[in-house]
Amino acid sequence: MKQRAIVIGGSLGGLLAANWLRRSGWDVDVFERVGDDLASRGAGIGTHDELHVALGRLGLPVDGTVSVMVEDRICLDRSGRVIHEMRKPQRMSAWSRIYRLLKDALPAGNYHFGMQLTGVKQDAGGVTAVFADGSRARGELLVGADGIRSTVRGILMPEAQPRYAGYVAWRGLVDESSFPPDVHRELFECYTFCLPEGEMMLSYPVPGSDNDTRPGHRGYNHIWYRPTDPDRALPQLCTDATGHCHGIAIPPPLIRAEVVADIKTTARALLAPQIAGIVERTEQPFFHAIFDLESPAMTLGRVALLGDAAFMARPHVGMGVTKAALDAECLAAALKKTGDDVDASLARYEAERRVFGERIVSRARRLGAYLEAQLKPAAERTEAEQEPPAEVLMQEIGSSSVDIAELAAG
Repeated sequence: MKQRAIVIGGSLGGLLAANWLRRSGWDVDVFERVGDDLASRGAGIGTHDELHVALGRLGLPVDGTVSVMVEDRICLDRSGRVIHEMRKPQRMSAWSRIYRLLKDALPAGNYHFGMQLTGVKQDAGGVTAVFADGSRARGELLVGADGIRSTVRGILMPEAQPRYAGYVAWRGLVDESSFPPDVHRELFECYTFCLPEGEMMLSYPVPGSDNDTRPGHRGYNHIWYRPTDPDRALPQLCTDATGHCHGIAIPPPLIRAEVVADIKTTARALLAPQIAGIVERTEQPFFHAIFDLESPAMTLGRVALLGDAAFMARPHVGMGVTKAALDAECLAAALKKTGDDVDASLARYEAERRVFGERIVSRARRLGAYLEAQLKPAAERTEAEQEPPAEVLMQEIGSSSVDIAELAAG
């Protein structure tokens, strides 16, 4: 008789876990708290060869429609002049493209929307998930893949809380067709850096509407890291036109018009004119506060944490989806190696993946240290909090794990 896994979280981490466990012979059900399909959510993401290889090992169709290859990186100064350039190929994709690929591989009857977890009960025979509607699901294994605000982790390890990094990421996406021809020739095929003092703007091509990767139909993603005081500036950004503060996040349509106007004005003042023009053409800029997280453990009893639910690194390493894919594959491999002895498998999984998570978080903190330090007086900033040279950031941001010295050490 097949063993059953309960996966909490229907985003990329949960879908990766579900697909790997099904491939290993487990029955799997995924429970997502949101009540509708997630395919319209998310934005552009950096990917790595490790992710594409992992998806291929899952038997999924990984071809030219999954991502856009970007060969070169350039850095522009305030005037728009290229001041640094390097060859560093990377595949850029869209969150929704990876989601669609993974979700379509899972039988529809095994994915359950609108299921809010309220409890986890364990005994010698297995684990039971309890949901807000009164229903329960029981299995031999429960995987918490429900992101940085993980309900699973909150129930089992309430002391593990996300930590605000001191800055927000403004994001946006524009259609390739909206680019002026001269700007398109200069920028569109590049991963572009703009580095105003104490800030960081990145922009790059990604799949466009309906995940289209054909030239002329792609999108251009930008992400702008800006230091933001958590006590005053962040609440003000998260306050809508009625005066209601939404806490640390606000739905994009509720961002006040004057806040959007201000970010576009600031772009014209601080960024290269080519990039400022892209921000200007963004219909709905939005932002999210940057957090990171380290869990004290990745397993507890018959429960395994995976992806951002276990370790959430700042986006500078670009490893969120890749790390979740490697976590999921390791978990499935550990179960197979131990003959589905869940306790032994989870011990192996913890031992193999914990160090990776810790080192990725540490690396991302190092790359973002100068952004966080902007909230300190300049005289109090340590040497590690000084802004790195542009060439260093261009080389290290979003690097593949095989190029990261911290991951090879020890």
